[in-house]
Amino acid sequence: MTATVDSFTNWKNREEIAESMIPLIGKLHRERDVTVLLHSRSLVNKSVVSILKTHRFARQIAGAELSVTETLPFLEALTRLDLGPSQIDIGMLAATYRTDDRGLTVEEFTADAVAGATGANKIERREPRDVVLYGFGRIGRLLARLLIEKAGSGNGLRLRAIVVRGNGGRPADDLVKRASLLRRDSVHGQFQGTITVDEANSTIVANGNEIRVIHADDPSQVDYTAYGIKNAILIDNTGKWRDREGLSKHLRPGVAKVVLTAPGKGDVPNIVHGVNHETLKPDETVLSCASCTTNAIVPPLKAMADEYGVLRGHVETVHSFTNDQNLLDNYHKSDRRGRSAPLNMVITETGAASAVAKALPGLKAKITGSSIRVPVPDVSIAILNLQLARETTREEVLDYLREVSLTSPLKRQIDFISAPDAVSSDFIGSRNASIVDAGATKVEGDNAILYLWYDNEFGYSCQVVRVVQYVSGVEYPTFPAPAV
Repeated sequence: MTATVDSFTNWKNREEIAESMIPLIGKLHRERDVTVLLHSRSLVNKSVVSILKTHRFARQIAGAELSVTETLPFLEALTRLDLGPSQIDIGMLAATYRTDDRGLTVEEFTADAVAGATGANKIERREPRDVVLYGFGRIGRLLARLLIEKAGSGNGLRLRAIVVRGNGGRPADDLVKRASLLRRDSVHGQFQGTITVDEANSTIVANGNEIRVIHADDPSQVDYTAYGIKNAILIDNTGKWRDREGLSKHLRPGVAKVVLTAPGKGDVPNIVHGVNHETLKPDETVLSCASCTTNAIVPPLKAMADEYGVLRGHVETVHSFTNDQNLLDNYHKSDRRGRSAPLNMVITETGAASAVAKALPGLKAKITGSSIRVPVPDVSIAILNLQLARETTREEVLDYLREVSLTSPLKRQIDFISAPDAVSSDFIGSRNASIVDAGATKVEGDNAILYLWYDNEFGYSCQVVRVVQYVSGVEYPTFPAPAV
């Protein structure tokens, strides 16, 4: 009985501490554009229980207890610093403080670790960059949620407009239906906030952000400056145009750059954030974020190539069904995709393997790929089978990938889970490009097989937003700096 009482009391104490953290996190975010993280997971706008669960997760992957009693002093220390826009990981601060032997106080250690975000070093707040969504399907609506979440504080992006079909005439309730699809989602749940519709001005107001809905059947029909939009990043979610010539149609008055949420063709750069985004030239006006599967496999492939070398590989993707398949058997330009998506496993092609060469031109290994669509609405898994340049062990690979997920420059792309009972629905809403499943990993000699979960909708959308932040010049630094 005593142990039960003590456990409950301990929980209530931690609950009280987590509750005290919420206003501190919110104030840093609103007033200073500081996003507080815990092992790469944002704590902004999180509930008490969510904050406690995030600390619990940190223990699972870091292998050591991490409590709110340990992270709170670092959060309090941050509030007393003159911080500029940045992302600060209090989990990493607490973890590195444990092993620091300089005898510093928490205040002194924190000030030293985030010195690049304070005083003369800090970045000044910038005007938010205008963003336009061209297309409002699955990815478009998730991007809208992410952009609305970031509006007004941190990461300097502002969703100004959404372009949808219907310039030649639209139903009277068109705007209401589109707002409803943004408000509720069968996979990702309800929108966190309020959404209203101003039909007179063709505007959706989400959490106070006015978003103009523009009806057009072709990019040439839109002059964005007429809506007060300037120097915008346009994100094309339609996939209708994938080469430079087609995508350049979007470079209309008010639009400076075009980002495609599908693999680009020809000389269009295919960018995987965390891997090759820094290769983009500042004057590049058209680029692609590649595919969800490319984003899932390229970061862990790079990590494995850097540490072990990769001679060859094959990726088999077990992918959730998508809107380009039929609900019931019907005509489709692709033979197998015409068969009912919710009733069948469907063998199909994937361009992810060939896209590796564009994202990792230095990797000489031949990577092949194939895919099977299965009857789940979201979350996929890529099985990456690699022949390495040297022999290793399962324990060594898992220790390495766990460390990559915690401290490397790829920590926003690669997550790590050791839960033995994890299934696909557990990863709905994951913000990482892929999640290494430790329990499923197989290594024998120079052969490694990685099982990589990924939310092919939300995780990919997060990668797109990271690319947009980078090309917009509003991707703020992270502290402590990731290990290189």
